[in-house]
Amino acid sequence: MTTAGSGPDAEGYLDAHVHFWDPGRLHYPWLAQVPRLNRPLLPGDLRAAGAAPVGVIAVEADRSREDALAEVAWLASIDVPGVRVAGVVGHVPLEEGAAAADELARLTSSPRVVGVRRLLQDEPMGFATEPGFVAGVGLLAGAGATFDLCIRHTQLLAVTELVRRLPEVSFVLDHLGKPEVSRAGLAAWAPDLAGLARLPNVRCKLSGLATEADPDHRTPPDLLPFLRHALDVFGPARCLFGSDWPVLTLAMEYGQWLDVVREACSDLSADERALVMRRTAERAYGLGATRKDT
Repeated sequence: MTTAGSGPDAEGYLDAHVHFWDPGRLHYPWLAQVPRLNRPLLPGDLRAAGAAPVGVIAVEADRSREDALAEVAWLASIDVPGVRVAGVVGHVPLEEGAAAADELARLTSSPRVVGVRRLLQDEPMGFATEPGFVAGVGLLAGAGATFDLCIRHTQLLAVTELVRRLPEVSFVLDHLGKPEVSRAGLAAWAPDLAGLARLPNVRCKLSGLATEADPDHRTPPDLLPFLRHALDVFGPARCLFGSDWPVLTLAMEYGQWLDVVREACSDLSADERALVMRRTAERAYGLGATRKDT
């Protein structure tokens, strides 16, 4: 296994999906059900895990609703040597439709904010296409923010309709849509993912897959077919690396996941690997030369 800071990526890699949290600062109700993660997990812990990305996208971590803006302010303020927060994806209650505009404006007033995530994975099947939610997501086009889609595989068809209705909004699918990691799961998920990939305004994060697998099915032979299918249907220009650290640590070490994604990309050209490992994320979230980093 290579270390997380080594490998073939000449430009370095950007981790497009990490979480930081501090239960002493903000309230995360779900952490009570996950004792292994119910403690502060901060940039220094990411460094200690062997990670050495050139930057990270810090994604909201399902804190209590009233802490949403405070979470973004905290994530945007993190300035730790060796861990560059290149962008923040925060929470807005987009189901409120036009009424969410003021909160969205406050969120995006921070130059570090590059996107919005309103978790969908535990919502009823029709939630993603309810008129209020569609109207709320539609606000993101004018705000210059992406929308991160965090769903379960059974919701892929519903969010495909959402993405189709809003061609002016840029979407990023988190965690490959959380497929069931099995042969039957691959067969059920693959055509639905291909259908989503046919829409040009959505990209796919190569993240979060290991924690969807049973402990006996977290090896490269189990995981690689899913990653390679995503690469096939989206193409390297619309796939981006993410670790989902520290949730990842419930399944494997940071360097192990980095190695699995690199193996999935091993047949790509150097330029294509650079897209997956850094450049697609920069384009998806408006980083690099196209965005002032403050």
